[in-house]
Amino acid sequence: MSRVLCVILNWRTPEMTLRAARSALAAMEGIEGAITIVDNDSGDGSFEQMRDAAAAWPRVQVLQSGRNGGFGAGNNFGIRAGLPDGSQPDFTYVLNSDAFPAEDAIKQLLDHLIAHPEAGFAGSYIHGEDGEPHVTAFRFPSIASEFEGAAKTGPISKLLKHAIVAPALPEETTRVGWMAGASVLMRREVLDEIGLFDERFFLYFEETDLCLRATRAGWAMDYVVESRVMHIGSVSTGMRDWARVPDYWFASRRYYFEKNHGRIYAGMATLAHLAGLGIYGLRVILQRKKPHTPPYFARDLMRHSWRSRMSQES
Repeated sequence: MSRVLCVILNWRTPEMTLRAARSALAAMEGIEGAITIVDNDSGDGSFEQMRDAAAAWPRVQVLQSGRNGGFGAGNNFGIRAGLPDGSQPDFTYVLNSDAFPAEDAIKQLLDHLIAHPEAGFAGSYIHGEDGEPHVTAFRFPSIASEFEGAAKTGPISKLLKHAIVAPALPEETTRVGWMAGASVLMRREVLDEIGLFDERFFLYFEETDLCLRATRAGWAMDYVVESRVMHIGSVSTGMRDWARVPDYWFASRRYYFEKNHGRIYAGMATLAHLAGLGIYGLRVILQRKKPHTPPYFARDLMRHSWRSRMSQES
C-alpha cells in the first residue's frame, strides 16, 4: 500500500493548524502514513501548544524547524524528516495550516496519481468558507502575462488570452501549468529527481518554481476537481491586510524570472509589467475609477528591480 506523509507548516496560528491537522487525520483514514506539523520557529509558544495537544493523536508528530526560513524551507524540513519511523513515504502531501480537506480529498488525489503514472503532482479544488471557488490552477508567468495582468484591459486580455496566468477554473479534472500549494500531493520519485522547494524563495513563487522544474523534467501537473478543500487564506501571511506589497514578494518574483528565464528576460518582464501599469493608470484616469493596484506598487517594483540590478553588477 502507498504511504503518504502530510506536512502542515505553522507560523503563529496554532489553533488553526491543529484544526487543519484534525481534518487531515480524518482524510487520512484508510491511507497508510503520517502527519507532520512543522512549527517554523514561531517563538510564541505555538510549538509547545501543538506538541501537547497532538501528543495523544495517532500518526501525528510535531517538529520544530528552529528557524523561519519561509514556506519552502519549513515544508522541506518536514519532508526531509520523513515518516516517524525514519522511512520515506511514496507521496508527500503539503497542506496549508488554514486549509481543511474533505474526508475523501486526500484519497482522491492519491487515487488520481496512482491511476496516472505520468502525473507528478495533483492539486485540489479549493473553496472558501462561503463555498466560492478560489483560483488555484494557473499557467506559468511570462512577459506577455506580466503585461496583460498589469494592464487589466479587455482588448489586451482578449488578445493575450493564451498568456493569462489565472484563466477560468477548469470544471473537470485536467492538466494545468502549476497549482497553489494549499493542497498538493507530490510523487516522491519526482522530488527525488528535481529536488525539494528552492529555499531562496521566502514566500510566493516557490510552488510555481517547483511545478516548472517538474514540468521541464517531463511530469504532468493535474488539477483534481473531485478533491475538495476548504481554505480560509492569507492567515499566516497577513496578505489581506497588506497596506503595501512587502519586499520579499518582489524578491521572489525577480528570482523566479531570473532563475528560470535569465536576467534579460526578467528585466523585460518588469518593463512589460510597468507598461501594463501605465495603460491601466491611463484608463483609471479617463474612466475616473478607483485603482485596484496596491499603493506604491509601480514605485516599489522599479526600486526593487534597480536595487537587484545594482547588487548583481557590484
